[in-house]
Amino acid sequence: MKFKKQIASLKAYQPGKTSDEVQKMYNLDKVTKLASNENPYGASPKVKEYLNNIDIDFAIYPDGHASKLRTAVAKHLNVSENQLLFGNGSDENILIVSRAILEPGLNTVVADLTFGQYKHNAVVEGAEVRVVPLLENGAHDLDKMAEVVDENTAIVWVCNPNNPTGTLIPSDEIKDFVEKVPSDVLIVLDEAYTEYITDDTYEDSLGLLKKHPNVLIMRTFSKAYGLASFRVGYAIGSEEVIGQLEPTREPFNNTVLSQEVAIIGLADQAFIAECKVKNNAGKQQFETYCKERNLNFFPSHTNFILMEVKADSDVVFQGLMERGFIVRSGNALGSPGYLRITIGTEQQNTELLQKLDEVLREEGVI
Repeated sequence: MKFKKQIASLKAYQPGKTSDEVQKMYNLDKVTKLASNENPYGASPKVKEYLNNIDIDFAIYPDGHASKLRTAVAKHLNVSENQLLFGNGSDENILIVSRAILEPGLNTVVADLTFGQYKHNAVVEGAEVRVVPLLENGAHDLDKMAEVVDENTAIVWVCNPNNPTGTLIPSDEIKDFVEKVPSDVLIVLDEAYTEYITDDTYEDSLGLLKKHPNVLIMRTFSKAYGLASFRVGYAIGSEEVIGQLEPTREPFNNTVLSQEVAIIGLADQAFIAECKVKNNAGKQQFETYCKERNLNFFPSHTNFILMEVKADSDVVFQGLMERGFIVRSGNALGSPGYLRITIGTEQQNTELLQKLDEVLREEGVI
């Protein structure tokens, strides 16, 4: 079989254990999953109401152009419908971009501690990956990233806010960076957590598109909208760039249900605002916990926090799982000694932090 040689160096994505698996494994009455940055408040109640009353002909293909969803998102963002690309989650949009642009002889620039699919897809396409370490504050080193760009650079990936650190790059630094990068290099701003940003100085990056057609912005319905199971991500860019990407998109990649619930979720901005307020309150619970115990953490602009545990991340991760809480070990993310924890409801956060105290006492940390 003539598989690509570079595939041999890759591993398939390994999802964590499900709540049901953990519950059975440790004979637990309840398991709380705070590992994948899902919205603990679910989706808009209007989505649930729709799903209870749907009447769909399952034999008919979905709208391959996502026309109604396209119109709704374009209106919400005040952009042209031809500036939008819809994917089966942001994961597929990353794949689409990589497939359309990258090939052997070209390179792509990424941070060393960021969302892993940028590098993964580049390797599949046979492109060189240039990795730039994050700054000490957990943010992208944009100056260094601009320095390593050369005539063979095709894509630069900037996750903002960044996953897994949660850090936000100031808008003026993003603007300066975009000015530095050559116009024939695609700059992808992955903004999966943009709805959670509360920084008053942050400016919506959509304004960059008017002057810089080489900027592509990615967003999703999987996080704040609570629709992860429906897999709807979208990208906003110049009509020229979107037109070049469309041929590599699979037909009918968004289902009938996914298109409908995304429209309903988008319309309920009051629900998003409420989730944002609750998320900020939950974030304060974690920050207070870390400060009181002298544990480092990265100031987060997302619905998760990357926090120090001063012990083996896997050991702490295991201890929490045995107590009914699933989080992400920093060892799996490239940040040993840390955990990435999704910010849950007030009660979930309180219960988790109580269990974390138990584990950290066992490890002699507190």
